[in-house]
Amino acid sequence: MKDNVLLYRPERKDRLIQCVAADGMVRIMFIDGTNLVSEAKNLLNLSRVATAALGRQLMMTAIMSTDLKGEHDLVSTILKGDGPAGSMICTGNSRLEIKGSVLNPEVELPVNEIGKLDVGGFVGHSGKLSVVSDLGLKEPYVGVSNLVSGEIAIDFANYYAASLQRPALVYLGVRVRSQTGEVRAAAGVFAEPLPGCPDEVIDKLQVKSEDIARFSERLDAGETPEQLLESAFGEFGLVYVGEREPLYRCDCSRERIERALISTGHEELAAMIDEDHGAEVTCRFCDKIYQFTEEDLRSLQKTATSRDDEEE
Repeated sequence: MKDNVLLYRPERKDRLIQCVAADGMVRIMFIDGTNLVSEAKNLLNLSRVATAALGRQLMMTAIMSTDLKGEHDLVSTILKGDGPAGSMICTGNSRLEIKGSVLNPEVELPVNEIGKLDVGGFVGHSGKLSVVSDLGLKEPYVGVSNLVSGEIAIDFANYYAASLQRPALVYLGVRVRSQTGEVRAAAGVFAEPLPGCPDEVIDKLQVKSEDIARFSERLDAGETPEQLLESAFGEFGLVYVGEREPLYRCDCSRERIERALISTGHEELAAMIDEDHGAEVTCRFCDKIYQFTEEDLRSLQKTATSRDDEEE
């Protein structure tokens, strides 16, 4: 087993594996999101508990992104709890390019009563989970449910049950090194009965929560996603449908920031010039800093003024 671990881990890519089971009556997805979460941790300088929390949300957003079909389709998940994290947002597209941010990434908390990172305390035990699906229609679809724990996996399971009336089994786990916060492993599972699924299959599926509860730990120990899936769901007759690689990717650019600054209007840009003598904008998804001189802002101000004139 140790030899297999050494072969599997060094060049491991993230994998999102899609399966069906129970004669096509259940769809199951497994994500190894170790690199995805590690990239977010490094880019955003996340604390250990913020890494675990945002990492779980990133993986679930990747799973939900598999339902997107159009080139420009997007899904965003937004967590607003009463904990010190503040708002947390993740966005994914149909290419499984995922990005995320948390308002207070530096906050660290003591471990909880069972010695685990206190994700629920960080997010908060009450608040809202919103899912915004932008499918290129006139208006995006927005679904909202209450947070029930702040541990994120159970909150997404509740979203599927309460907002979509679709029961689902959700597991999300992130393991980090206690001293450095380095991401050791990140894993997630989503299992959903499809319409017409027999009640006995649904009942058997629901009791699998204990079987998948240590998947990130077992992935860290060297088990492969295939081994983990078979151990939990093999009895349902798994059929592997496909596999993709989720990536952390921020699509910010200077042009996008310029458009955002222009949208603030002539007066706001004038204040930046007169009071701040320039502007510094930091992307919330990758921490990249964009600098704008007074001359840059004056040029944007002219564009904003011409647009205002056109609207009149």
